[in-house]
Amino acid sequence: MHKIIKILGIIAFISTSFSAKTEDISGFLLDQSISRSGHEFYRQLSILWRDIPSTAGATVTIKEALLPKAGTILTVELNHQTVYTTYLGRRLSPIDEQVEQAALILIKVLASNNFSKFSDDLSSSGL
Repeated sequence: MHKIIKILGIIAFISTSFSAKTEDISGFLLDQSISRSGHEFYRQLSILWRDIPSTAGATVTIKEALLPKAGTILTVELNHQTVYTTYLGRRLSPIDEQVEQAALILIKVLASNNFSKFSDDLSSSGL
C-alpha cells in the first residue's frame, strides 16, 4: 500500500510539472534529404523555422532526389504541396541564399493560408 502511494505521488508530481510547462506545438519540419548539402539545408531551415509565427498545423517536408553525376534536386513541400525547388550540385557550396529564399516563400504561403482561413471565417458570419 505504501508503494502505491509513492507511485501515485510521483505520477501527480510529473503531471503537474508537465502541465505547468505546456507550450504550443508548432508545425513539423521533416528531413528526407540524402546528401550532406541536403542535411545542411535542413539544419539551416530548421533554425529559421523556429522563428516563423503561426506554424501550428503546418507540415514542411524537405525531399531530395538524386541526379546521377549531376547533384540533387531539393524540394520543399508544405502540407504535401511543393512550394520551393532548387538544384544542389555535387560539390559543397554555400546554400544560405537558397535557405533564406525557401524560408521567405514558406512565410508568404503560411501568411496567405492564414489570411484565407480568416477571410473564410468572416464570409460565413456575413461580414
